[in-house]
Amino acid sequence: MRRTKRTSAVLLASFALIAAACSDDKDSSSSTAASTTAAPTGSSTDSTAAPSGSSDTSAAPSDGKLLSYDESKLCGTKEYGGNLAKLEAKDANTVVFTLCTPDVALPSKVAFSALQILPSEYLESTGGKGDLVEKPIGTGPYKLGTWDKGSQIVLERNDDYWGDKAKSKTVVFKWNAEGAQRLIELESGTADGIDNVGTDDFDRVKGDANLQLKDREALNVMYVGFNVDKAPFDKVEVRKAIALTLDRQRLIDNFYPNGSTAATQFLPPGIPGFDKGFTDFTRNIDEAKKLLADAGYANGLDVTLSLRDVQRGYLPQPVAVATDIQAQLKEVGINVSIDTQESGTFIDNANAGNLAMYMLGWGADYPDPTNFFDFHFGKGASPQFGKGFPEIQQKIAEAGSIADTAARNKLYAEVNTLLAKDIPMVPMAYGGSALAYKKAVTGAHASPLSNESMAAMGIDGQDQFVFVQNGEPSGLYCADETDGEALRVCEQVAEALLAYKVGGTDVEPALAEKWESNKDLTEWTFTLRKGVKFHDGSDFDANDVVKSYRVQWDAKDPLHTGRVGDFRLREIKTFES
Repeated sequence: MRRTKRTSAVLLASFALIAAACSDDKDSSSSTAASTTAAPTGSSTDSTAAPSGSSDTSAAPSDGKLLSYDESKLCGTKEYGGNLAKLEAKDANTVVFTLCTPDVALPSKVAFSALQILPSEYLESTGGKGDLVEKPIGTGPYKLGTWDKGSQIVLERNDDYWGDKAKSKTVVFKWNAEGAQRLIELESGTADGIDNVGTDDFDRVKGDANLQLKDREALNVMYVGFNVDKAPFDKVEVRKAIALTLDRQRLIDNFYPNGSTAATQFLPPGIPGFDKGFTDFTRNIDEAKKLLADAGYANGLDVTLSLRDVQRGYLPQPVAVATDIQAQLKEVGINVSIDTQESGTFIDNANAGNLAMYMLGWGADYPDPTNFFDFHFGKGASPQFGKGFPEIQQKIAEAGSIADTAARNKLYAEVNTLLAKDIPMVPMAYGGSALAYKKAVTGAHASPLSNESMAAMGIDGQDQFVFVQNGEPSGLYCADETDGEALRVCEQVAEALLAYKVGGTDVEPALAEKWESNKDLTEWTFTLRKGVKFHDGSDFDANDVVKSYRVQWDAKDPLHTGRVGDFRLREIKTFES
């Protein structure tokens, strides 16, 4: 699906929290959904942090200690760029988030799979790395069976799951970077479902009576990004010349499936804040050549375009698109060398700001502008674009802290204008995509967030469900992963406080059975589901929530390690230290 970056020192930077990319459906939660309060209640509670070991609660974890962390004194200071003021376990079944500024999107954000809750004891025993990365323990409908590196991941049904039991006893994740090969596996019967049907294969699937096609809404954007700190992209004239040269519609016509459209801005249609009347760039070759001459490159220049050859909904044919971009830029004297990197290496390099010019994209984790703008361009955002732009950061922060839709959209319109002026990237496409399944699969669906629930799907009389995706996960501690291949697996094994309904974006209860906020949207209380156990048999409680968030929030925490230690997906722009 997605993903991009963030520095480790930024960690959950602002409780613009990220939420979304993926969660399993909890059909059984419908019994508690009526008690869920998404709207503010107008009530307020004592915001004093409960001290460790406090005994003034009706219930406490088995060791009697309640975890809490308080950074409220740092709110609004230069030392702290986050929005999470305080996080506390009020009792074993209650967690309270106190924010520096209001956040209307918080419920959507805490549903994101990167904010899944893990056993605090397991976090401690693994030191935040090692087995934590390769052997996740969660509360989800499936638990990890085996991970045969380079081949497959086998998940086993969690028969002690608190919600509806998964339809299949086992789920097998396999991967193949070639869309045609994934389809062959489906047609031959060795796979039950595949992700990202090839651009030219939609009609083939539709015409096969043994298969079913599920279109996925294009809540994504592909872009050509620049690190503005690296020459020659440190000159805005060069970046604008590229923007004015690229023919976005040509790429859509030649390399994208039905349902795709040329991008006009970073936000895709379908995300609140999309400005229907705005177009950032209109192709102008003569102006592009003039800008290059003004920048000192009248005789042309040589650049490198980096990518990974992995199909995504936002980029169905990476090498073909890169080759066409190469040909387009040749028209104005820009000679492009194509640098194809291994998927994990590419993501890590992009996350670290090592790439000067590259093709990447983002699919929605949750349907709110903060998921796109804050993560990429907000304060403490990924270094992929370089140093960042303070004016853009200020507008994004302001928009994310107000609840009024019209006021937010006005600010986001200003962000669009600033992005078109500073040009850290050129939005290229909103990519339509689809999944394909055997006709016999019940519960088959496509999620606009790319978080398909394996538990909801199966074939009557068949114990195993095989799903082929584009690539192998780099790790399965998804607090520290940004790629959709990892997130999709994590979503079957572990759970966040809230979830997204299968195939949709509406928030519903998960590990928290209800939630409410004060009138100001600065204090959010989550009541946890009782009787839930982790796959290792340990009890789920409020301390697990606080600990799972804390190790991401605090870059100085000894457990803030993970696979690479970046924890970038914490768009939860909430936790920064």
